Amino acid sequence: MKIMMSSLIMVIIIIITFMITTMMSKKSKMSREKNTPFECGFSSMSSARKSFSTHFFLIATLFLIFDIEISIILPMYSTKMTILKEWMLSSTMILMILIFGLMHEWKNGMLEWSK
Repeated sequence: MKIMMSSLIMVIIIIITFMITTMMSKKSKMSREKNTPFECGFSSMSSARKSFSTHFFLIATLFLIFDIEISIILPMYSTKMTILKEWMLSSTMILMILIFGLMHEWKNGMLEWSK
């Protein structure tokens, strides 16, 4: 119990320290010069910020999620023979969560490239 209490006190002290240092830190004012990219002292020729397709970002994020799914499921096959019930339960839960997520994305029209 003493360990938990001392850990809680340490966490509270750390959080308070972070909050105090954040409030006391110097805030820099953003200006046009600070927001422009540095090009060897010359004024920039064109805008450095190019438009980015948010739909492409969502598709890429979905790809990463399903790619991580494969890396989670593949090691499960090596443990399949040792603990069959737990393996079936965990793999079914992972697949169901991902399938429901995919159905939700599909239902909301996020997988359609052109609207």
